[in-house]
Amino acid sequence: MACLFAPSRRSLLVAGLILPLAPGLAGAAPTALTFAVFRNGVHIGEHRIGFTGDGDVLTAATQVEMTVKLGPVPVFRYRHRALERRAGLVLVRLETSTVTNGKAEHVTAEKAGGGIAVEGPSGRALLAADANPLTHWNPKAFEGPLFHPQTGKLLKVQTRRVAPGRWTIRGDVEMDDAYDEGGAWLSARARADDGSTIEYRRL
Repeated sequence: MACLFAPSRRSLLVAGLILPLAPGLAGAAPTALTFAVFRNGVHIGEHRIGFTGDGDVLTAATQVEMTVKLGPVPVFRYRHRALERRAGLVLVRLETSTVTNGKAEHVTAEKAGGGIAVEGPSGRALLAADANPLTHWNPKAFEGPLFHPQTGKLLKVQTRRVAPGRWTIRGDVEMDDAYDEGGAWLSARARADDGSTIEYRRL
């Protein structure tokens, strides 16, 4: 069957759904985040982000599991893992591993040569030093170029802060993100290419 979501939107929603200061970035590690993921109101999986480190050094570990069923039969399976390391607000290294319906993809990105060196299924590229993966938990990332954490490809998107704690992403990705007063990710909503609505609800 055809993919339930366009690759760019689907994987960016979960990649992995990867930033005032992000919560705890200037002090203790932020609180872990857990979201239930829904498609057209049906629970299809969870997205978890754990944080380690303190002060200016922070590592975010993401785990995502999703399964969409047609009746009792699974028709879409998705698993994503990511480790994102930052020194202050600067991305130091990202490593992701994704399996979509049995297809595996890997991406690495790290600070090098005055930019961010990225290698993945889309090839190798040296992106601007302020480029960030679209991992959603850190709204400060919206201020610079964004790349796909599952493919490493630079994204053609426009991001806009439409209200305090509210951001829209339009272009290769069509998504709305919400954050609390401290910058912690609260929820997300997107419309997939098949017309379905994807929602992240924080647990």
